[in-house]
Amino acid sequence: MNDDQLDLVFGALADRTRRAILARLAEQDANVGDLTALFTMSQPAISKHLKVLEQAGLVSRNRQGTMRLSHLEAEPLKGATAWMADYRAYWSESFDRLDALLDELD
Repeated sequence: MNDDQLDLVFGALADRTRRAILARLAEQDANVGDLTALFTMSQPAISKHLKVLEQAGLVSRNRQGTMRLSHLEAEPLKGATAWMADYRAYWSESFDRLDALLDELD
């Protein structure tokens, strides 16, 4: 995953409404009306959130009959998770050093 794509993914995840939309889509595909019913905001506002998620590659939209369904695309989350995993080792080592220092102080 390149830096531009990573920026889009983290930018999309920075908003709690978009995270809630992703959580809902993890259960089942939904149309804009289904998603609007979950929030106290307008359909155009939900559509804007979906557009951000779609630009980040986290959501795809397809037609099923007369409905346009949104679908979770989880692949970009792997890239974000991999980026964060690099820092897991850093924090683990930092906590180990802190533990050692606390043991010395006792």
